[in-house]
Amino acid sequence: MKTDGASAPVLAIGLALVAGWVDAVGFVALFGLFTAHVTGNFVLIGSELARPSGGVLLKLLAFPAFIVAVAASRLIVLRLEADGRPALRALLAAECLLLVGALAAGWSAAPVHDPGRPVAMACGLLLAAAMGVQNATARLVLASQVPTTVMTGNVTQLVIDAVDLARGAGGPELGPRARRFVVPIVAFALGTIGGAVAYLNAGFAALLAPLAVLGSLVSRPLPKP
Repeated sequence: MKTDGASAPVLAIGLALVAGWVDAVGFVALFGLFTAHVTGNFVLIGSELARPSGGVLLKLLAFPAFIVAVAASRLIVLRLEADGRPALRALLAAECLLLVGALAAGWSAAPVHDPGRPVAMACGLLLAAAMGVQNATARLVLASQVPTTVMTGNVTQLVIDAVDLARGAGGPELGPRARRFVVPIVAFALGTIGGAVAYLNAGFAALLAPLAVLGSLVSRPLPKP
């Protein structure tokens, strides 16, 4: 999947902002639930099993919810590609629908005092599923772009490139590549700050912001095969 010069940075900024925002809302609202990536939830599950403090069931179920969303995304892409149709818009729309469901469940559950309540768990699982779709989108149709949901690899590559730039090593592509990694890192960081602050001030209505970003992306001209 190739992207044109205008849409690639817009997608990187928008999707990284969404991922950081949703991850922060899930973490603050649902007692430490990571939604944009599963690595943190593995650690939290281990911590909960070693020293239970509540919420372990949600963290356990978030993993299969994430997996189901990735599998469903793969099937959607295969079906659309078999029909000769692009899949990116459909995946972004699916992510929007999952976030709408999470918003509705979150409003119903608020204020969340027990992450084990069914409606609170539904909110968390829908958030994890939405981020599963975004992770799958990065692998399936935006594989040439910088990841927007997990920043560990991005930060690692950026530091390596920065060291090489400081050494005066590397080819002419090194500077532009480093800048490509800066964009999602900054957007993700701003998203986490915005999501946390928005939730503390507006509750689950904070999810309206990433929904607006995704809606804007869906309505824009998107990358073509």
